[in-house]
Amino acid sequence: MDGTQVFVVKTETEGRPGRTPGQPARTRECKLGAVFTQTTVDDRGRPMRDEDSTTYVGAIETAEEFGLRIYTEAWRRGWDRATIRVVMGDGSHWIWNLVDQHFPGAIQIVDLYHAREHLWDLARKLHPADAEAQNRWLMRNLDWLENGEIEELTTTLRNLADVQQNSALAKDIRTEAEYFENNRDRMRYPEFRKKNLFVGSGVIEAGCKTVIGSRLKQSGMFWTVRGANAIIALRCCLLNGELEDYWAERRTA
Repeated sequence: MDGTQVFVVKTETEGRPGRTPGQPARTRECKLGAVFTQTTVDDRGRPMRDEDSTTYVGAIETAEEFGLRIYTEAWRRGWDRATIRVVMGDGSHWIWNLVDQHFPGAIQIVDLYHAREHLWDLARKLHPADAEAQNRWLMRNLDWLENGEIEELTTTLRNLADVQQNSALAKDIRTEAEYFENNRDRMRYPEFRKKNLFVGSGVIEAGCKTVIGSRLKQSGMFWTVRGANAIIALRCCLLNGELEDYWAERRTA
């Protein structure tokens, strides 16, 4: 493999009914990762995934266990032969801890859509029930984000928090400022675009729906962790084009 190797990680919260009547449903976090290659761009210079190059891995398990799972898949797919190595995530600390451990030296990118979500959520808190005011506030802040001017963005947020003084809203604003500050080097989107790299992980969002949502989160579904992980494994085999190999191994076992 001579092109870019990309691995994308997304977590999905999976509900599980409680066993005690009257108790709220328990939840489990399913971790899903995708590995794909990128060697071309379209006629507008936008990066394109290589056809049929995407494979998925996932399970309801600890971060440490999942780290070994995605590490194994990336190396199976030729991570060591990639000329450019990229890891994309939603900004969660545990993802970058795994990257530092298993994929040192990789380019780290926070998915732009998730970064935008943080600003959208904050706009709704600042201007509840006022869509026009939300849009006005978002215009400049989204520009700073998309232009990779994270220092300007965090300064603006911290100044805004000071105006709010010690309110709960001020705390939320400072939390978001810290999120952007901690991920500033992972949000240099113009630099990533110049290198023809992806800045969004639509493939993993689709995977969450296809691998997890369609088989584990429909109305009336009840799962144990063991049963859910078995279905996730089968769904990954199916989408990876490995289902026939799986059943062949089962028949000969």
